[in-house]
Amino acid sequence: MPEGHTIHRLAQDYAERFSGRPARVSSPQGKFSDAADLLNGAVLTGTEAHGKHLFLRFRDADWVHIHLGLFGKVGFGDAPAPPPTDTVRLRLADDTAYVDLRGPTTCALITEEEKRAIHARLGPDPLREDADPAAAYRRISRSRTTIAALLMDQKIVAGVGNVYRAEVLFRHGVDPYRAGREITPRTWDALWADLVALMREGVRNNRIDTVRPEHTPEAMGRPPRVDDHGGEVYVYRRAPQPCHICGDEIRTAALAARNLFWCPTCQKP
Repeated sequence: MPEGHTIHRLAQDYAERFSGRPARVSSPQGKFSDAADLLNGAVLTGTEAHGKHLFLRFRDADWVHIHLGLFGKVGFGDAPAPPPTDTVRLRLADDTAYVDLRGPTTCALITEEEKRAIHARLGPDPLREDADPAAAYRRISRSRTTIAALLMDQKIVAGVGNVYRAEVLFRHGVDPYRAGREITPRTWDALWADLVALMREGVRNNRIDTVRPEHTPEAMGRPPRVDDHGGEVYVYRRAPQPCHICGDEIRTAALAARNLFWCPTCQKP
């Protein structure tokens, strides 16, 4: 599932290509046809992301809510748009560009009130200006649940997925099995600030890189990582390879229905 930086990047990409212009809106697959007919010819007036949720505003208050889920894909291209396949849930097109949405978990036309309800059930997003990390910490500091599981709970922190979860805990030497209530305010402030920086970099580069300059392939004289999930990382999907810092074997285990990765030496209990 795409992490929050991808959704914020999509919000930027939609805006750059279609903002302020009438769009031809269609649903070749048919599952969004009624809403597409209502939006066809409307101007895209805004885009927004909160965690893994994408919002496209048409006219004054017509919002399209998109959640890609596990299988959703978005593809941009230059005009003229090719004939759409019958898997395209939503197509936006004009005289300069087109974008196709396929396989999302959610693609729905919603009201302002429904949009506010979605925001209300999500935790603070490190990439949003209105984020309140103290709100997340209040919930974390009262919880017996592991910090690794809490970081993946979108009601507590929105947008953090498996990669950022594993990497930020490694970068700060935090045992992923430490209970939330054992995370000090100082540690939480450091984790949050790092998430903000790493995820902003992810938006800029459209991929996840988490290794510090002294641990890049060039600095260490090692081969670059080859993985379709992103760039250079410390622990994510590196089990049982050696840790870049201590040389111990990276471990993996199931936690909160996802695979957790960590270094038992650098992240001691």
